[in-house]
Amino acid sequence: MSRTPDTISTLRDVLARCRTIAVVGLSPQWHRPSFFAAKYMQAHGYRIVPVNPVVAREGGHILGEPCHASLHEAEQAIARQGGRIDMVDCFRKSEDIPPLAEEAVAIGARCLWLQLGVVNEAAAQRAEDAGLQVIQNRCVKIEHARLFGGLGWMGVNTGVITAKRLRQLPY
Repeated sequence: MSRTPDTISTLRDVLARCRTIAVVGLSPQWHRPSFFAAKYMQAHGYRIVPVNPVVAREGGHILGEPCHASLHEAEQAIARQGGRIDMVDCFRKSEDIPPLAEEAVAIGARCLWLQLGVVNEAAAQRAEDAGLQVIQNRCVKIEHARLFGGLGWMGVNTGVITAKRLRQLPY
């Protein structure tokens, strides 16, 4: 079981301190959850560092940022600019997490964040033993919106998306 307390104060602290986020598995397709979450975080002042080997092989960009083939490559590029990767946000299957946790430790990240549905206790324990905070089975976008007032962004709580039946049908 992970030791990082899964509390509001922990989530708030992680999201306040970790301003540069390497998003592993970030898709260039606008309708994918990874793209939506990364775009939201970028719009709220976070630096997004895409990690997608397929897009990187083609020399592509996602959300205006150059894509990298690995966390090590991303960390080197950010270090050349005088920065560091604070958080590794993983949009990968649970079984793909152990090597990503090792890379997160190797690059000196502060946090390993595993998205909704992604849990790997062994990898989480390894990362925590190395001093990283680990958040599992949570969406960085949802938690930021919940804790920092972003629920009105893109249709949530704006009346754009509603369960109420329309009085007059649109056709």
